[in-house]
Formats: sequence, structure tokens, C-alpha cells
Amino acid sequence: MAYVHELRDWPEFRWDHAVLAVPLAAVRHRQGRLIGRMEGLGFELRGEATLRTMTEEVVKSSEIEGEILDRDQVRSSIARRLGMDIAGLVPADREVEGVVEMMLDATRNYDRELTDERLFGWHAALFPTGRSGMHRITVGGWRDDQSGPMRVISGPVGRQRVHYEAPKAARVAADMRAFLAWFRDERGIDPVLKAGIAHLWFVTIHPFDDGNGRIARAIADMQLARSERSPQRFYSMSAQIRQERKAYYEILERTQKGDLDITAWLTWFLACLSRAFEGAEGILAGVLEKARFWEKHAGDSLNQRQRDMLNRLLDGFHGKLTSSKWATIERCSPDTALRDITDLLGRGILVKDQGGGRSTSYSLAAVT
Repeated sequence: MAYVHELRDWPEFRWDHAVLAVPLAAVRHRQGRLIGRMEGLGFELRGEATLRTMTEEVVKSSEIEGEILDRDQVRSSIARRLGMDIAGLVPADREVEGVVEMMLDATRNYDRELTDERLFGWHAALFPTGRSGMHRITVGGWRDDQSGPMRVISGPVGRQRVHYEAPKAARVAADMRAFLAWFRDERGIDPVLKAGIAHLWFVTIHPFDDGNGRIARAIADMQLARSERSPQRFYSMSAQIRQERKAYYEILERTQKGDLDITAWLTWFLACLSRAFEGAEGILAGVLEKARFWEKHAGDSLNQRQRDMLNRLLDGFHGKLTSSKWATIERCSPDTALRDITDLLGRGILVKDQGGGRSTSYSLAAVT
């Protein structure tokens, strides 16, 4: 079986402009409307929307690769780097700081040239210990294939299925020079289409020992930021890809085993991006709900523990809030946690969920 990078005309991708014209126009229209709505929010709310979006982007991009990051650490790391004063900041691990550093460099500095040295810096940030799991890898440099061909596989040992085999390491430097030269050239291709092509091209070269998927998505986000001429992110492509992970890997495998016509890939990419815009509506709704909540309770006398937990609930608390979780998160005694909760119940800010006894949990009351 020939992979796309083994074809004679590689990497001369082609696509059907007529097939893509309508979905591309629809995506560009929705993109413009979304950016317009977000720009109308005001500085603080835009910052909150960006914080939520970037947190989702970092967490979900890692989840696609099977790595689970602590959401609070991610949010805190992003907030610190953006200079945002938010409650409940927590220290972040080196791995979290590295992923955040890469994603923010890609989007905040979207107009800077993409070079091999910049990519090496991103890769080093992703793997600060020089290891991927238990294995030592080449960090901040192209792979060398000393341990064998670079393959994407699945299944148990002995019955593994090879989904894809990347170009040999000896080709990587030349392939990446061609990719980076193309990425620098801003002529002739719609910038949103270019994001989809860049994602596919980079992950097909697979130039690193690990981290290729996350870096490919960072490059796509960088190009989407260029298409909007804005460092602020209001939608998460990675969160949508995470929801559609099975379809993502299927279309990627078909494309990498096909010919150089990538119309089907770009059609899927545009549709996925359009659905990512729908996810942004949820982010917008959450930001506005939080603003209304604090406007309503601006004059309330609340202690720092209460303010922190209320913000956690407004930001999308995972799981059920119980008094024991309150005590653990706020580092207080169970009695203090219960007094805080009882006070908020009396004010009508929290309500008891259905159930009771030791499983009693609490939720925010609806903002009216």
C-alpha cells in the first residue's frame, strides 16, 4: 500500500474548489458573525471568553492523545500568562505549563514567522523531562527513527494494526523545509483552507518522536488566528475534534492512504470548524451568565471561600458539589464548609440537589 507521501507528486495537494466554495463561504460568514459578537462584549468579558476557550483548547487537545490534564492548573497557567486577576489560582505542573506556553505562543504571536527553531521550542515545552511516558525521546529536534519506523498503531501487542507509517527520518528535514516555505507564503489560498491543509500536511510528515497531533492543532489554530487577525480565541477546534475523535482519525487515515486530492479532508475540516462555532455559543452563554450573576450579587457580603467556589460553579464545576469537596478545595474544616454552604442556601444562591443524607449535593440557583 502506498501512503500519500510516497506518491510521485507529493506534496502537491489538490482539491475541488467548486465542492468547497459553499461550505467555505458559510464558515467564513459564521466566523465573521461570531467574532463580531464577541468583540461587542467589552474587554473583561472578552478576556473571560478567551480564558474559557483556551482552557478548553489545551485540555481537549491533550485528551485527543490520551493525556488528561488538570483543568484548574491549565486555567490558572493561562490566566497568569494573560495577566488576568482571577480567584482560585493554583500552581501548575511543568507539563501543563509547557502545553499552555506552546498554545499561547501559537495564537498570541500568530503573526510571527513559523520556523524549525520555533517548532523545536514548542516540542521542548511539551516534553520538559525529555521523555514521553517512560521512554526517552529526541526533544527539540526531528526524529531519527533509531527505534524503527514512525508508525501510528492500535490494538494489543501481537495483533496491532498499522494505521499509518510516516516518511523515513532521512526525509523529514527536507519535507519540513518545503512545508515551512509553503506556510510562509500567504498568496493564493483562503486562510481557513490553509489551516486545514497545514494540519494535514504537518501530521502526515510526523516530524517528531511524539507530540505531532498537538503541534499540528497548534499550527492550525495559529493559522485560524491569522485568518481573523486576532490573538483572542472564542472557539475551540480541539474540543470539537475531541467530540468527533473517531471520525477525525478515520478521515485522516483515509486521506493519508489516498491520493493527493484532499477535498474530502477539507470538507470534513470545514464542517468540524462550523460545529466548533456552535460550541462557542455555550462559552458565550456561560460568560454572560457569570456576568449577570455577579452583577446581581455585587453588594453581597461573601467571604473568599464562597466567592472562589461560586466562581468554580459558574466556570463549569465538574461533578457534584458536596460539603466534603468544599472543605477539600478550600482547605477548611467540614464544619466551616457546611456553614459557608448553609449561608448561601439561606440567601437563595445555592439550592440542594435532589437526594439527601451523606450524598447531599448543591447547585447554583437560577439567575433571574
